[in-house]
Amino acid sequence: MIELFLSAFVTLFVVIDPPGCAPIYAGLVKGATARQASAMAARACAIALAILLVFALFGEDLLGALHIELNSFRIAGGIMLFVIAMDMVFEKRTQRREERAEKLRHTPEVEDVSVFPMAMPMIAGPGSIATIMLLTARAKGTEETLVVLGALIAVMALTLAALAAAGPLMRVLGTRVEAVITRLLGVLLAALAAQYVIDGVKAVLTAT
Repeated sequence: MIELFLSAFVTLFVVIDPPGCAPIYAGLVKGATARQASAMAARACAIALAILLVFALFGEDLLGALHIELNSFRIAGGIMLFVIAMDMVFEKRTQRREERAEKLRHTPEVEDVSVFPMAMPMIAGPGSIATIMLLTARAKGTEETLVVLGALIAVMALTLAALAAAGPLMRVLGTRVEAVITRLLGVLLAALAAQYVIDGVKAVLTAT
């Protein structure tokens, strides 16, 4: 169970990428007070967690309703995560996040950034939704599913901590360290994505 928890934790941590979300959030709440920034961080993480829990618990039923086989979803999810990993390695993901944040900064009527863009798509985006669905689909029984959900809650707690400490954290780490961390996480995610595709293809070939 510990191995399952660590595997799920690492996968979700890499995809959600709390260190990558922190600098974006720091820029978005630059004009807010510390209390407002903390409240928006808590709200963003709560909303994102609710979205991911819905897909974790009911995602497989949704696939069944759409007549999509789980192995097909594994392969598609692996490919999607691989694309995200490439973006992380070459810093395109960070660039897109910054561009999205910059557009929001120039929209004065939008003050609360907790729902958009923080909760979705920055935290609960396509990659994290696909990942939590893949992890819960691979879990066998209620006990393993609870372990995966525990890993999700742990990652969301770290995400909340990263957002709450975004300003001081970025002053300590700096942009260069953050870029190195993002690239390393991207390489790890690429390997995990490849494993998802391999598992899906193996299952398809075994079934035929």
